[in-house]
Amino acid sequence: MSPIQTRAHGALTELRLARPPANALDPALCAALTQALRAAVDQGAEGIVLSGGPKVFSGGLDVPHLLALGEDRAALRSAWETFFAAAAALAECPVPVAAAIDGHAPAGGCVLALCCDYRVMARAPDPAKPYRIGLNEVQVGLVAPEGVQHLLRRVVGAYRAERLLVAGAMPDTDQALAIGLVDEAVPEGDAVARAAAWLDTLRALPRQAMLQTRAIAREDLVAALRPERIRLAHFLDAWYAKDTQAALRALVARLGK
Repeated sequence: MSPIQTRAHGALTELRLARPPANALDPALCAALTQALRAAVDQGAEGIVLSGGPKVFSGGLDVPHLLALGEDRAALRSAWETFFAAAAALAECPVPVAAAIDGHAPAGGCVLALCCDYRVMARAPDPAKPYRIGLNEVQVGLVAPEGVQHLLRRVVGAYRAERLLVAGAMPDTDQALAIGLVDEAVPEGDAVARAAAWLDTLRALPRQAMLQTRAIAREDLVAALRPERIRLAHFLDAWYAKDTQAALRALVARLGK
């Protein structure tokens, strides 16, 4: 079964991350997302909703899988390249993409959301356990590449992005809305419908003017994901650092409880 579920909504296509329990981003899921994006456009989709959940939009990269690769640097590099290819496919998509975030979106999940044009995030039904989104890499001993940091800066501003990145902060839905990290906050279960509604507002515009304006406005986003802005070799050196490995293994131990 594909880790991506495709659903038609008229002229729109919904691509749902479907790798329970947390939609962890392993190479198979990332490659399937890249392929599904291309297929949707080839089949005439005028807009795409990227969804996940329930409860977790995506928990980020599949850290247990990555750690299991051990010292196989080539396999590790390939896994990360596959993830960044999926992010680039979202950034470069020739039609608008809206993220329907029905749950948590840390790290890689947040990266995918930031590559979309618009973000609709659900409020958790229990206010004491809110859904959260953010680039929390520093909390597990990683440094978000400069290009990834740019994705956050372009939506919340340079100073606020610095504060979030340095702390590895994970704002809840309403905090994310207040700082512009997400564009709408909705009750749980409404994110897909609201994301589709936003896409329909763009579909009502003169199409070529909208698409060409969008392409120009997103040039910096596309550029941020180029290899020279990610510096993957440098990132992998840091991955193998002793303190980073310890933090990652501690994370896996917490996830297993």
